[in-house]
Amino acid sequence: MTHGYTTGTPESTPSYGFPQARTAQAAPAAGPDTVPVPDTAAAPETAPAPKKPGRDRYLDLLRSIALVRVVVYHLFGWAWLTVLFPSMGVMFALAGSLMARSLNRPAVSVIKSRVRRLLPPLWAFSAVALALMFAGGWNPVKDPDHGGTWGLVDLVNYVIPIGAPPFPWHIGSKSGLLEDTWAVQACGPLWYLRAYLWFVVASPLLLWAFRKAPWPTLLAPLGLTAIVGTGLVTIPGETGNAVSDFAVFGGCWVLGFAHHEGVLQRVPRYIAISCSALIMAFGLWWASGHLGPDGWDLNDIPLAQATWSFGFVVILLQYSPSWQELPGKLARWDKLVTLSNNRAVTIYLWHNMLIMATVPIIDQAYNLPFMQSDRAVAALDSTYMLWMFFLVWPLIGLVILAFGWIEDIAAKRSPRLWPDGHRNKRPQPNPGTHRS
Repeated sequence: MTHGYTTGTPESTPSYGFPQARTAQAAPAAGPDTVPVPDTAAAPETAPAPKKPGRDRYLDLLRSIALVRVVVYHLFGWAWLTVLFPSMGVMFALAGSLMARSLNRPAVSVIKSRVRRLLPPLWAFSAVALALMFAGGWNPVKDPDHGGTWGLVDLVNYVIPIGAPPFPWHIGSKSGLLEDTWAVQACGPLWYLRAYLWFVVASPLLLWAFRKAPWPTLLAPLGLTAIVGTGLVTIPGETGNAVSDFAVFGGCWVLGFAHHEGVLQRVPRYIAISCSALIMAFGLWWASGHLGPDGWDLNDIPLAQATWSFGFVVILLQYSPSWQELPGKLARWDKLVTLSNNRAVTIYLWHNMLIMATVPIIDQAYNLPFMQSDRAVAALDSTYMLWMFFLVWPLIGLVILAFGWIEDIAAKRSPRLWPDGHRNKRPQPNPGTHRS
């Protein structure tokens, strides 16, 4: 028995922020006009040691939550998850912050580094996906949606994601091992890599504009979304999709700049939160009058997605505590947070294909001797999605082992099978006195 399954609508989920985090912002240096204020309390004999530069674990935690949310959304297709936690906006904001940090170096070298980290993991995924599609009988030259010479030319997007990669909308049969739309589900999330690549290329100009005119640059993507994301101006084809994605998430990317540059921290919190709440309220109001085929799924409502994600990200970054270590009970998740950040591209690229791979595995349970009664079959049918949820995580673990090390090669690091930070933990020396 084959249990047909179609994953949730591909998010409008690698990397996703990428496995690198900004260092905590340094306090501004005192200017020549600064008047020192005498301290009435007894001064300590030694000043506390400055914080060591390193990963911002708060940002790492946000990236991990975003990845988990993406997997859950694509599995269950719950529209309300796009409101509860707008993962894509969060991941673009984190990536923007990291990009602003990197642009302290020459722009060309930074862009080359980012592209180099992106492409090898994509190539590994593309090789497997294309092999499966060709084995299933797909011929891009004869595909009515991607036929002729352009069908072959478009394949370059599996190598360099400058546009939308071609794939068959139906392949195989509904009675096969996989649902006949598996290629759509597997390759649909590749839109994110295209958007990420264009943001990376545009970042030197965007950061220059932000430093010259921060607020117009920050709010311009929302204005552009109001034009191209509402039907006021229509750009056909994949060009329109690319422009819409750039506009919808451009505000979040530039918010990453604002976070890194310290602009958000200079805005009084009550003003930032109040304005964010108004922007988010507008997004929900707009969504209520423009519900798509999946109801409150913000991926189908560009202006609502842009405004809700923008306000949500502002609140998250306003309360950014810049942890060097996960505090309290969150510390128990330290290894998984480290692993997911070090393998963010791999998880994002493969998760949809792995969700579908759970179907033929679970379907084998129907052939077990004790599953031949109607009651047993009904029990499995009613819990099928839960079994998919529990099975997809070990499959993701296997893919991390099989392909994750490519991220290390792309970053010019020694390959690691399971980089959860465990082996990097060293006993800390007892605190002593330090000279200031």
